[in-house]
Amino acid sequence: MRIENATFIAMKEIARYSGCFVCGDQNEFGLHARFYFKDNRAFTECVASRRFEGYHDIYHGGITATLMDEVMIKALLAKNIFALTVELTVKFHKAVYINQTLRFEGWMEKRRGRLFITHGEARNEQGDLVATAAGKYLQAGSKMQEKLQESLNRRRYKSK
Repeated sequence: MRIENATFIAMKEIARYSGCFVCGDQNEFGLHARFYFKDNRAFTECVASRRFEGYHDIYHGGITATLMDEVMIKALLAKNIFALTVELTVKFHKAVYINQTLRFEGWMEKRRGRLFITHGEARNEQGDLVATAAGKYLQAGSKMQEKLQESLNRRRYKSK
């Protein structure tokens, strides 16, 4: 189930903001996830870290939900669609244990004007479905799109 580095190398890496909690490489408190795109789907893989523990030895569901949101919006960003989350529904199917490797996948299902409907899923290293998600994202207007694009162009993150 684990994605080998060579597989990721064959995929297009999706743009990120260095200060983002999920994908930022310079956010000291973040997840540092890297997202890739292939065949109209976004992917990431991470290890359930103890620093995001909910109950003893169980990964916090809020972090799983955050990664689901990000992988679905990255599926849009990979197509140069700048959007903001307006609705997120996550269903948890199985507990995620600390140190398990998780693979997240997200894709756009359909578009209605400026509204994009997405779906996603997360699986553990055994291939078991641990979570599914549906999201609605509103395409940013021109001023907001400029702000979002500016974020992607920033290279430094300064913590306060």
